[in-house]
Amino acid sequence: MRPGPSNLGPFDPGYADLPKELPIFPLTNALLLAGGRLPLNVFEPRYLAMVRAALQTPDRLIGMVQPIDANADRTLQADHMPAVHQIGCAGRIVSFEETPDGRYQLILSGLIRFRIKEELPMAKGGYRRIVPNYQPFAHDMAEHEFQLADRPRFLAILQEYLKTRQARLDWKGIEEVADDELVVAMAQMSPLEPEEKQSLLECPDLEAVVEMMVALFEVHGVTSSGEHRLH
Repeated sequence: MRPGPSNLGPFDPGYADLPKELPIFPLTNALLLAGGRLPLNVFEPRYLAMVRAALQTPDRLIGMVQPIDANADRTLQADHMPAVHQIGCAGRIVSFEETPDGRYQLILSGLIRFRIKEELPMAKGGYRRIVPNYQPFAHDMAEHEFQLADRPRFLAILQEYLKTRQARLDWKGIEEVADDELVVAMAQMSPLEPEEKQSLLECPDLEAVVEMMVALFEVHGVTSSGEHRLH
């Protein structure tokens, strides 16, 4: 591999300094929340062009959105433009590597959510661009404290849910993870359905994210006590 910079430097814009245009990456089941990190493996020519263009900007932001129809993004047709959900999350490229076969492996750090105000003509490289409205989510960039009301219960319910989906998680070191980081990471990593992940993205705050996650886990057969529901 030919490594790119492992640390691309500080970036701490105010709300008003965010870019007025944003490239978007429609990707089913990819949830990025403010404060979260999302690894991506980029190989399509249009999205390689998008990454190269983003790396040349001061903010290095890419907007992650989900198609309304799950997997509508799977086609490799360059002119395919599936309808997307109107709320997404802008992520900053904080590290990247270019592979010998020309792919980009990068990590996005979630900065702030946005609502799509309008879609712009397709960029020269073949990727989509939008005018984002960050204002409804300005609090994503604010400093605030968050604490789980009942962390042991949340972890118990999460663990039971992951068992129902035959998913594994390395629980070592999880006690050292701060509550806000834990909730964001678990929301992004949990094997939820695309529409369920979109519901988490649209929650107003982390308290609502926790409530929504517990409700979703219960839908999938886990009781509020962390036990499997009998049907």
